[in-house]
Amino acid sequence: MDIVIRQAEPEEYTALGEITAQAYLGDGLLDFGESDEYLGELRNVAKRAAAADVLVAVEGARLLGGVTFVPSGGPMADIARQGEAEIRMLAVAREARGRGAGETLVRACVDRARATDGCVHVVLSTQRSMHSAHRVYERLGFTRTPERDWNPIPHLDDVTLLTYELTL
Repeated sequence: MDIVIRQAEPEEYTALGEITAQAYLGDGLLDFGESDEYLGELRNVAKRAAAADVLVAVEGARLLGGVTFVPSGGPMADIARQGEAEIRMLAVAREARGRGAGETLVRACVDRARATDGCVHVVLSTQRSMHSAHRVYERLGFTRTPERDWNPIPHLDDVTLLTYELTL
């Protein structure tokens, strides 16, 4: 069966939020584990969907994962500048990994960016330990932009997000 990418439906928000939260928790990506403030943001798909495009990967009736695509700034953009789209909160359920869902979600975001008037780049932030994601981004033509690396929690010195950019 093929993986299909489409807009998330409101009835999928809770399940997608849990997939996203569990992916980050399971991969050790939240510095404060279950008490990390960001966990609430990861679970709040309705908030993301109100301000950006939330896409899901499905296979039949099975939800595999999702991503937030920010076409042109706004409250969901972390680093996007004028003329840039941003990819955020890419997550695939652990049991669905290794089958191309993550790469297919990223490709869908790139396709959407290409269809966005005035968009010349796609940008994203990632953690140092997300090696599998880095390989996907690099395979799709994204390049590191170390000059844009940033810290989302300034009072903690060891939390630096790496940034990538794709020129369209």
